[in-house]
Amino acid sequence: MAQENILGTEKIGKLLFRFSVPTTLTLIVNSLYNIVDQVFVGRAVGIDGVAATNVAFPIFIMSAAMALMIGDGCASNICLSLGRGDDEAGDNYFANGIILLFLAGALIFCGGLLFLKPMLIFFGASKGVIEISASYTSIILWGIPFSMCNMALTAIIRADGNPQYMMRTMMIGAAINLVLDPIFIFGFQMGVQGAAVATIIGQIVSGCLALAYIPRMEHIRLHRRNLRLQRKLMGSIFKLGFPSFCMQMATAATQIVMNNLMRKYGALSPYGSEVTLSCYGIMTKLYQIAHAMFVGLAAGTQPIHGYNFGAKQYDRVRKTYGIGIKASLVISLFWFCVFRWGGVFIAAIFVEGESLFLEFAKHCFQIYMLAFFLYGPPQVTASFFQAVGKPGKSLLVALSRQVIFLIPLALILSDSYHLNGALFAAPLADALAFLLAMILIYFEFRSWKKSGFLVENKDNYEAIE
Repeated sequence: MAQENILGTEKIGKLLFRFSVPTTLTLIVNSLYNIVDQVFVGRAVGIDGVAATNVAFPIFIMSAAMALMIGDGCASNICLSLGRGDDEAGDNYFANGIILLFLAGALIFCGGLLFLKPMLIFFGASKGVIEISASYTSIILWGIPFSMCNMALTAIIRADGNPQYMMRTMMIGAAINLVLDPIFIFGFQMGVQGAAVATIIGQIVSGCLALAYIPRMEHIRLHRRNLRLQRKLMGSIFKLGFPSFCMQMATAATQIVMNNLMRKYGALSPYGSEVTLSCYGIMTKLYQIAHAMFVGLAAGTQPIHGYNFGAKQYDRVRKTYGIGIKASLVISLFWFCVFRWGGVFIAAIFVEGESLFLEFAKHCFQIYMLAFFLYGPPQVTASFFQAVGKPGKSLLVALSRQVIFLIPLALILSDSYHLNGALFAAPLADALAFLLAMILIYFEFRSWKKSGFLVENKDNYEAIE
């Protein structure tokens, strides 16, 4: 007999904490792979090494985009299926997701090796760092399929009700990377290659641990009879996972555009292209930690939204969204303070004794993160629309900050104001994305009320049973 699903019965605040915190820690640990590499590389190789690993970073984001499209799309369909009581459909989605995950990992690995240097030049590599970056990336690609297993299975295992397991596997992989980095970089004097080797060993271990959990699933099962791709199921996975893919690809596109702007206008500034590339790279790595908290929070709301929407418990959906928004604003304000007043001290951890580097780092952090206190709500809103089966609105919100606002503004403003123009595009994009998300969610819940899903009772919304 199937177990009662806590997504429909447990207190929402408790559920959100249970699902968000492990997922957040998992994503932060995943981000730490590249950050730890950059700290050790910065100490061993200097600014050129930091710039080189920064140029390689879009390959991580692109692989994450593929993994999250499959993982989040699969998890969303599983949650909706379980909410409707259709366990067989959940099993079918899971099997198709696993096949797609392995195919995507092979595609990124082979494509990366075949087009390595042209890809890095496109990512913004200058002549001074292209060889170092190619040396680093050619090794990193071997761990990408395992890293993708981690990211995709995080969403699926979270939908099954055990986000803590993936947190532990990620932490094991990160601990391995942390221990091996100084051994390979300094002990064996391997430089950026040592950092890459340490990273892929950690990724392989945590990836294998993630795969080992599959037979232990509680609410979904992987059956051999389901291991065949079905066009309808793939379409549904891609449909609900596409916003996650676009959000990550938007991050990669932003990184590529900004890398090229830093290289172009940095060469015209007193700082030079390597300094601007490395400073922007460090800032984006720290941004990834902050972003991981919002993605973790949004991902924690997703199974609660999806299950209860499928079960027609609309009051729990509305309440979950409200709690998520409040939490996102608190986290946004916290990170705004960190970036505003602590950025230069953090940058000094990566590269020391370089006054020009630290000068631009302070300038970069304070301008780029000027409106970060508004960053969180659009993330929660995009996840909400994805979970309730409205990928169009989810996609619009997910793409708004980076693709619709930031990239065009950066290109336009940098033409007149160079480095400062590119940096000021970010706070403008944050404000506009926040405004768009709030407008869309206002009209969404108003339509729910008109349709009879919700009625207003005092200050709270309740479902019509």
